[in-house]
Amino acid sequence: MSGAKSGWREPTSLLPLRWGTYRGRYLAGLLLIVGGAVQLQGSNTWTLPLLLIGATTHAVGWGIMPAKGWRRIVAVVPSSAIIWLLLTGPLSLWMLSIIYIGWLIVRHRPLRSFVTVLFPVASGVIVAQYFHEYSEMPEALAISMAVFVASAWLARVIAGTTTSQ
Repeated sequence: MSGAKSGWREPTSLLPLRWGTYRGRYLAGLLLIVGGAVQLQGSNTWTLPLLLIGATTHAVGWGIMPAKGWRRIVAVVPSSAIIWLLLTGPLSLWMLSIIYIGWLIVRHRPLRSFVTVLFPVASGVIVAQYFHEYSEMPEALAISMAVFVASAWLARVIAGTTTSQ
């Protein structure tokens, strides 16, 4: 049975918020997380302030996502480190799976949905076989992020299904 048919709702949409709306905080948080990471990845040694701006924006995005506070902290620390490590190039794309785990934690996904972590790991390993140089990072990152997003949707479907027969 699908989540929509069973009346399933996002667990984070049920949390009491101290400020803002669920949708506003979710969309702004998502935009800042992705935008900050892209900003950092697009920087170089000639644009050092943009590295700091991207890293800060990324962390702020995690901070405003609707979730229990400890979950946001668990996600922001490794995610912030990994967006810096991605500057090493496509060989590090498998580390997106750690950011993905943070996403699952922040979105309050049940343990059974963590099986979807295998897809970003596999994608990172496979993509690194075809893309080697940092100049190829935009294409490699686009493929890996497509797998990341598809995995997140699959995790949502898994979370919305019931286990009772």
